[in-house]
Formats: sequence, structure tokens, C-alpha cells
Amino acid sequence: MSIFVEWFAGTTWVELLWLTVGFMAQAMFSARFLVQWIASEKVRRSIVPETFWYFSFAGGAMLLAYAIYRRDPVFIMGQAFGLMVYARNIYFIWIERRAGEPGHEN
Repeated sequence: MSIFVEWFAGTTWVELLWLTVGFMAQAMFSARFLVQWIASEKVRRSIVPETFWYFSFAGGAMLLAYAIYRRDPVFIMGQAFGLMVYARNIYFIWIERRAGEPGHEN
């Protein structure tokens, strides 16, 4: 436990805030795998539930904000690209849902 005390000793409140954001972002991003695993176990085959993409987008956006704060160009590029993929999948989900609504048939 003393390693954490040493780790955060002398850390400003702004840095602590961003570390909190970073840890929360990583937890959000990691939760998507738990959601996918549980959904796949329920149906006994590999599936990607809609919630996976929302966790991906939220966690990715938070991690991108953290990466920008840290000024890490590798991390920024990776998260920015991922956000485009997550947003596109969410867009497809919304389009598909809207197509199924009455009055929106092709």
C-alpha cells in the first residue's frame, strides 16, 4: 500500500483529477469486454451486444481526453481512430433501428 502513497505524494489536485479520469476511463473501456463475455455466455456463441459499442465509445472518449492531457501522440492517435470505428458502429445500429420503425421503410 505504501507504493500508492509514494506514487501520489506531491501530486497536484489537477493531476489527481486526471488520474481519476484515466482510471475511470480504463474501467469503462474494460467493462465492454465483460458485457461481451456475459452476452456470449448467455447464448453460448460469440456475439457483440449493442452495449459493447456504447462502452467502447464512452471509454474511448474518456481515454482520448486523458491522452490529450498527457500529450501522448501514440495514445491520442489510437483512441481517435477507435472512436471513429465505435461511432460508425453506433450509427449503423441507429440506422437499422430507425429502418425498423413504422413510416421509415425503404
